[in-house]
Amino acid sequence: MSMKTVKEKKAKSRTGGNGKVPRERGGRLPDVMRSVAFLTPSVLGVAVFFILPFMVVVYYSVIRSPMNPDFVFLDNFKTVLQNSSFRTAAKNTAMFSAIAVPLAVVLSLSLALMLECRIPCKSLLRTFFLSPMMVPVASVVLIWQVVFHYRGTLNVITEGFGADAVDWLNSPYCLLVIVVLFLWKNLGYNMILFMAALNNIPKELLEVADVEGASAAHKFFNIKLRYLSPTVLFVAILSIINSFKVFREIYLLTGDYPYDGLYMMQHFMNNTFNNLDYQKMSSAAVLMALVMVALIALLFKVEDIFGKDVEG
Repeated sequence: MSMKTVKEKKAKSRTGGNGKVPRERGGRLPDVMRSVAFLTPSVLGVAVFFILPFMVVVYYSVIRSPMNPDFVFLDNFKTVLQNSSFRTAAKNTAMFSAIAVPLAVVLSLSLALMLECRIPCKSLLRTFFLSPMMVPVASVVLIWQVVFHYRGTLNVITEGFGADAVDWLNSPYCLLVIVVLFLWKNLGYNMILFMAALNNIPKELLEVADVEGASAAHKFFNIKLRYLSPTVLFVAILSIINSFKVFREIYLLTGDYPYDGLYMMQHFMNNTFNNLDYQKMSSAAVLMALVMVALIALLFKVEDIFGKDVEG
């Protein structure tokens, strides 16, 4: 049998004898349908509980009221920006996030680097920093009330040294108390994320740096930090989100109308909702969402510039 005959038979067996190559059994349609079936519940959940409500909020922000749906465009936003309560809440929230988020990133990274070294009681320290994650919010609030009350533990200790008692939650020190609470609750989880990222840094690069005689600072800023940039971005975004969730603790500690230094955006939203002022609440929510999107986009841009040469 000639080589040409063999090739013709193989070609016929592939084409089924009619000159056409058969499609793969079942094609890609079953895979697509299976993917759609798995994704549909999640997409519907996000659409119904997140996207649709946000569209309603945007709609409420540009009309006069739900009973009088006249289009007023930016009038509600101007009213909100002129509101003293909104300005106070925005200033306090921005100040808290500007203090708490960088501290959360830097301190958790420092703890991860410390626990990476050979130190005694490493497992005990790791457990100590993770333990706040297991404590319910109500218990945390109770502890802070006992410690920072005007007649609480901290004032009893400081008065023993001759200092005056301080009403911590109703004084200029109130923001410091909440920052400490925020860090105590979130450092452990952030630390674990950084420890996992440190373990993924190529050991060969660090060994070469050691051979070349690089200092610890050089290895950290030029190798470790560049490979940690995606984790730094993630931890920063997570900390920003958690900084807005601190309202739970503040609300349980101080109620609807706390000391001016603790009046956050969530207080403003909650109070305007209780007053059924949907236009003011919706406008504030849209402004808050725009600021969050801009801030996160800026963080992504910085991470892209800083870590693009180490990402595979």
